[in-house]
Amino acid sequence: MCNGCVQKEYPDRGSTCLENGSYLMNYLGCAKCHHRDFVLICNKDTEDDDGEEIVTYDHVCKNCDHVIARHEYTFSVVDEYQEYTMLCMLCGKAEDSISVLPEDPRQTASLF
Repeated sequence: MCNGCVQKEYPDRGSTCLENGSYLMNYLGCAKCHHRDFVLICNKDTEDDDGEEIVTYDHVCKNCDHVIARHEYTFSVVDEYQEYTMLCMLCGKAEDSISVLPEDPRQTASLF
């Protein structure tokens, strides 16, 4: 993973967790070939580890195959919530939790 290719390492993305794609706003260009072109997704792998889905892939320079960053996305269901996380030098770090119930108990509790 290459800190010369990104504007900021592991930017805080709040609750935006990407299962696929690239955060090009953070991409300076390839530090190896000095081109700023498309970023390819290579070596994508999905595994299910005890109820947790883990998606990993490499962000790679289209021109010279330089590995820009390694992307990891996880999804799991814990109690009544869907939990998402993302960790990537290019795309950033983020986590989110969404209720599987029609009404989120955390939202209704704060009303009273």
